[in-house]
Amino acid sequence: MMQSGLINVLKPPGMTSHDVVAFVRRLYNIKRVGHAGTLDPAAAGVLPVFIGNATRLVEYLADADKSYRAELTFGFATDTGDDTGQVINSQPYTRPNSNQIKEALASFIGETEQIPPMYSAIKIGGKKLYELARAGQVVERKARKIIIDDLSLVTESETGIVFDVTCSKGTYIRTLCADIGHRLNCLAVMSFLVRTRVGSFCLEQTVTLEEIAANKEQAIQNADKVLTHIPAILLSEQESQAVKNGRSICCMRSGADLVKMYDYQKNFIGIGREICQSEDHTTLTPVKILSPDR
Repeated sequence: MMQSGLINVLKPPGMTSHDVVAFVRRLYNIKRVGHAGTLDPAAAGVLPVFIGNATRLVEYLADADKSYRAELTFGFATDTGDDTGQVINSQPYTRPNSNQIKEALASFIGETEQIPPMYSAIKIGGKKLYELARAGQVVERKARKIIIDDLSLVTESETGIVFDVTCSKGTYIRTLCADIGHRLNCLAVMSFLVRTRVGSFCLEQTVTLEEIAANKEQAIQNADKVLTHIPAILLSEQESQAVKNGRSICCMRSGADLVKMYDYQKNFIGIGREICQSEDHTTLTPVKILSPDR
């Protein structure tokens, strides 16, 4: 039986997210590997990696909110928005005080818009922006709606600040650093980034590549760990067989739209959708069935 599940990887700095996927693919000798939420090569932190049939659940984590700890350095700007890029501008600055910094951070909380950086994987006209940037091209990018749930100061120094942020998918912390600097009348770049959380997957529970290689089986978590926000229902043997074969069934209503389905032996089957028929009963339709890999 082929392995299936997910690994809460601690991505090290210096590797791309694709590099991590390639590492897992080679280690487990499995082709079906994917990840949720790309991390910049210089960044570290939480990178959920899915293997086998669990790759079909990536979409359920792709929209999850994320948390980061970032360091911002004042005084210069780069073409990439972080300190790995080429310096394109530098200028003296008056260091903002603590109150100014806190007020600036607070001003970004809520729904706002952000222009993606040129060095990103967003495609325009079939080309990734970073490919165009490396070719010396700069194209107009449309602002995207993002949500910042929390943005708080951790520490400050003469040269910059460290802050924690919780935000929606699609938020570029490099751009946020530059925007914070602009709000404080300073040039600024991101000089350090670690992702501390993706949905329910936290930094404290990650495993390093070395730990994964040392104990491959123990590193894999059950696929349903990605669905902690969805209620669960237990099906009978007959009901389990029906949904595995793609048939809808009539069952007691849970009151949720999507549910995690478990068979009579408490094995995770997949995801179903309830279509209400009455106050107590519903039609449960399979949405995504995770058949065992062969």
